[in-house]
Amino acid sequence: MPLYKTVNVNNTTQVLIWKIEESFDDLFSEIDLTDASKNRVEGMKSDLHQRGFLSIRHLLNLVGYTDHDLIYDEFGKPHLKDGKYISITHSFTFTGIIVSSDTPVGIDIEKRRDKIVKIAHKFTPIEEYKSIANHDALVSKLTIVWGAKESLYKIYGKKKLLFLNHMYIEDFSFDTDQTTGKILYEGQTSEYEIKFLEIEDFTCVYAY
Repeated sequence: MPLYKTVNVNNTTQVLIWKIEESFDDLFSEIDLTDASKNRVEGMKSDLHQRGFLSIRHLLNLVGYTDHDLIYDEFGKPHLKDGKYISITHSFTFTGIIVSSDTPVGIDIEKRRDKIVKIAHKFTPIEEYKSIANHDALVSKLTIVWGAKESLYKIYGKKKLLFLNHMYIEDFSFDTDQTTGKILYEGQTSEYEIKFLEIEDFTCVYAY
């Protein structure tokens, strides 16, 4: 069971990360899926997507839930039937969840790739990062900013937020492993704590 990492954020919030190494059959044989989830898995064309979907159900089991406890709203945002907050992410060979009993949460895992520099202007004022001379450091920082905004987007849970205009990530140092983020939308501002960690060639960011 490749549970890669567990992070106890505080007394009420926990992050679990899975590294996908098992076969589809191994993952499928050990969990109980709803009919809707079975149909969803069968409709996936990618074996890795299928295994990612199943590994998330294993993560649910580790925190005391099953696939039957997970429901999705009209915007595709996941919820737990008991009212606790959850967010889910999948990127290539890693999946993750964050669960909290008392605060909205969001999580994102991204593979660090050079192409993020080319699209940075679409989600953040790139001039804020032009002072970073080291290319790898720039990729790492922009990946964190993207992951932070993706996490905030998941917390908000609707489709109208714009990454460039409606979300702001406070500048940060790699040494601190944390920052803050704001959603500024329709005259309202909400602020969240953001933490990040690098795992192999990936970056995990979560907000709460």
